[in-house]
Amino acid sequence: MKKSLSRIFILTKRNLLEIIRDPLSLVFTLALPLFMEILFYLIFHNLTDQFQMKYLAPGIVVFSQAFLTLFTGILISTDRNTSFLTRLYVSNTKSYEFIFAYALSVLPITIIQSILFFLVGGIFDTSIFGLNMILAILLSIITSLFFIGMGILFGSICNEKSIGGVSSIVIVGQSVLSGMWFPLEGLSEGIITFMKILPFKNSTMLIQNMILGINNSFNDFILPLLIVLIYTVIAFVAAILLFKHKMKEK
Repeated sequence: MKKSLSRIFILTKRNLLEIIRDPLSLVFTLALPLFMEILFYLIFHNLTDQFQMKYLAPGIVVFSQAFLTLFTGILISTDRNTSFLTRLYVSNTKSYEFIFAYALSVLPITIIQSILFFLVGGIFDTSIFGLNMILAILLSIITSLFFIGMGILFGSICNEKSIGGVSSIVIVGQSVLSGMWFPLEGLSEGIITFMKILPFKNSTMLIQNMILGINNSFNDFILPLLIVLIYTVIAFVAAILLFKHKMKEK
């Protein structure tokens, strides 16, 4: 176990250095959602509650996490095309150690995203500041794991050319199926039910409810958390198995 943790730590440190060497991708994952948060609030906040900052900021936090799927996928698919992973494949490094190292190296971005978007949101709506904001930031680490897991999964399958198109499925899913951009009242019960069994809306609900306040512990917190965790576990298990298969091929 000690040797395994040591290998994970070393790989995480290496991945962090690789991330820092690509500042443009980091800027993209932070600047675009931040621009959308400010722009949409200024244009629409007087028209509908959907774009009040106490709803918009949590939604943007989770929406920005969808870009981590692309970010993580590019990181892994790039490594797969270099001699770096080829050399490690013949070592004692296990597939789960690769996966956990990639996940841990991306988590700091999640924390920076959440803090940045909530701080900016709090400038426009000071009610966001408080203990609930701190809890929402901590909870966002959990919701981000699903998107990171999907990025690892896609990165294990796709090459550098195709990872962008495949990862966009998750980004579009979070945008369209989370309900963050439009009210759900006009949708049919079937579509609403479909959205509720997917992780996109549940991830957004978790962060929004933490900021707004939890009225029903099961419906507002426990159930959406369970759904997100189930999808996260599936994503990571599939990523580990596929990564292990790729290692054997090498």
